[in-house]
Amino acid sequence: MTLQVRNLLAGRFWALALKELRQIRRDRRLTISLIVPPTLQILLFGFALDSEVRGLRLGIVDESRSGESRELISALTENRTFKLAGSYSTAGALGDALGAGRLDVGVVVPYDFARLRARERPATVQVLLNAANANTAQIAQGYVEGAVARLNRESPAATRAASVEIRTAFLYNPGLVNAWFIVTGVFGTLIILNGSLVSAATMIREKERGTVEQLLMTPASALQVVTAKIVPLFVLLMGMVGLVLLVARAVFHVPFRGSLLLLLAAGACCVLTGIGLGTFISTFARSANQTQLISFFVNPPLAILSGALTPIEAMPKWVQPWTLLNPIAHFATIARSVLVKGSGLEVVYPHLLALAGLAGLLVGVSAWRFRRQLS
Repeated sequence: MTLQVRNLLAGRFWALALKELRQIRRDRRLTISLIVPPTLQILLFGFALDSEVRGLRLGIVDESRSGESRELISALTENRTFKLAGSYSTAGALGDALGAGRLDVGVVVPYDFARLRARERPATVQVLLNAANANTAQIAQGYVEGAVARLNRESPAATRAASVEIRTAFLYNPGLVNAWFIVTGVFGTLIILNGSLVSAATMIREKERGTVEQLLMTPASALQVVTAKIVPLFVLLMGMVGLVLLVARAVFHVPFRGSLLLLLAAGACCVLTGIGLGTFISTFARSANQTQLISFFVNPPLAILSGALTPIEAMPKWVQPWTLLNPIAHFATIARSVLVKGSGLEVVYPHLLALAGLAGLLVGVSAWRFRRQLS
C-alpha cells in the first residue's frame, strides 16, 4: 500500500497537478465563479437570515390620553424592536391597519388606564398581534411583556400594586401554526425556481442539439417560435401551482379565506416571471452547465431576500429596498394576505401590479433577446 502511494505521488503526479492548477488559473470564468458567488452569497446569508426581530410597526389607540399612557408608549418604543407607525382613534381602525399589512402590533390603552393606576388597581392593556408569521408574533409578544415588566419594575414603590397587565390576541393565526407562514412563503420560491430552471433547460436544449437552425427554416416567425415555447411551459407550471395548493390545504391545513381566483392570477404572473427569468438566463449561456452556474448565482439571492423564511423587517435597512424588485417577496405577501388574512384586491393590488410589471418586463426582454438570436 505504501509503495502504491509513493508511485502515485511521484514526480509525474506533481507535474500533472501543477498543469491543472495553471489551466484553472487561466480560466477566468471558473476563477470568478469560485470567488464572487460564494462571497456574495455568504454575505447575503449572514445579513438576511437574521433571527433577531426589529423595526416592528406599532400602532396605538390611546383612549386614556394621560401621562401614564404616554409613559407606557415610551416604554414600548424606547428600543429598536418597535417603531411607532401611527396613532388611531378606534380599535376598529387599528384592526383594519393590521389587516392591510401596515402594522405588525397594535396596542389599545383603555380610557380608565390612569384612573385605575391612581387607585392602585391593575390596569389591563390589549395587545393585538399579526400572527400570520407565528414566530414573529411570539417574539413580539415576549418583547411587549418584557417592556411592561420593566415599566412595572421601575414604577415607584407607592404604585407597585397598580401594575400594568396585558391581554394578548393573536390575529389570523390564533393557533400559531408556523407552517402557514413557511408554506405560503416557499410557494412563490418553488414557482420561480422551477419556472426558471425548466424554461432555461428547454431553451438551452435547442442550442445544444442544434435545432435552432431547423426552427429558422420553418415558415413560423420568431415571435411565434418564442410564444410556442412559453405557452406549454405556462400550462404545465400552472398545473404545479394547483398541485401545491392542494398539498397546502390537505397536509398543512392552510386556510383559504380569500379569493382563490385572485391567488391564481398572482400565481400566473409569478409563473410568467419564472419563465421570463429562465429564458433570459438561457440567452447568456451556451450550455446546460453554464445555465446551472448562472442560475445558482441568481436564484439563491432571490429566495433569501424574499421574506419567505425570515421576515423582511429583520433584514438590514439597506437590504430591504431590494426586496421591492423580488417577485417572490410580492407573491409571498399576496399569498399570506389572501389565504391567511382573507384580504381582497383593494389590499394586495400594489403587489399584484408589481408582480405583473416584473413578469411583463422579464418576458418581454427575454423574448426580445431570444428573437435576436434566432435572427
